[in-house]
Amino acid sequence: MGFSDADLGAIWLTLRLAAVVTFLLLLIGTPIAWWLAHTRSWLKGPIGAVVALPLVLPPTVIGFYLLLVMGPNGPIGRLTESLGMGLLPFTFWGLVVASIFYSMPFVVQPIQNAFETIGERPLEVAATLRASPWDRFFSVALPLAKPGFITASILGFAHTVGEFGVVLMIGGNIPDKTRVVSVQIFDHVEALEYTEAHWLAGTMVIFSFLVLLAVYTFNKKTRELKSG
Repeated sequence: MGFSDADLGAIWLTLRLAAVVTFLLLLIGTPIAWWLAHTRSWLKGPIGAVVALPLVLPPTVIGFYLLLVMGPNGPIGRLTESLGMGLLPFTFWGLVVASIFYSMPFVVQPIQNAFETIGERPLEVAATLRASPWDRFFSVALPLAKPGFITASILGFAHTVGEFGVVLMIGGNIPDKTRVVSVQIFDHVEALEYTEAHWLAGTMVIFSFLVLLAVYTFNKKTRELKSG
């Protein structure tokens, strides 16, 4: 027995969600990580703590407050309605927004660590060669921080795939619209369809193992290249 049409729909939706969220997080998270890595402002601590909040907060807490903010009485809800976009909860793009908040530390922190590892010396050398700030960022910082970006992409994608509490709070359980793999597994268990749940859950276990193996292998090779 394999995957049902509902299972395949949930898998496709989950992969699409994870790809969109990872792409947007790289765009949003890179300037945040750059600022956190180089600023001396007193705001570094508070902003770094806000970015890391999803690591310690229960997903249902994040989902609840995002639901309020994006609801008809929330600021984002009023904004999207005034723009003619409707409300974000229980839509695919609502899942995207919620997942961006929930997966942000898994993207920002590896990139921030990569920028901090580079240090100021390569950027100062580029500056003496009259490279502009943009040239220093794109020609020096980004190539040197490549391992951090790869790790961030893998972790961000994998973490989005495994979400449950936040997506259930924001997206509910609408087939082919908001029902991701984790929610589909929950549905199978509720219906006592353990065989179907095993197929999906087992796939998630294998996927998670391969993701972690890829991260550890890549980090090991990166350290070997630096030491060699």
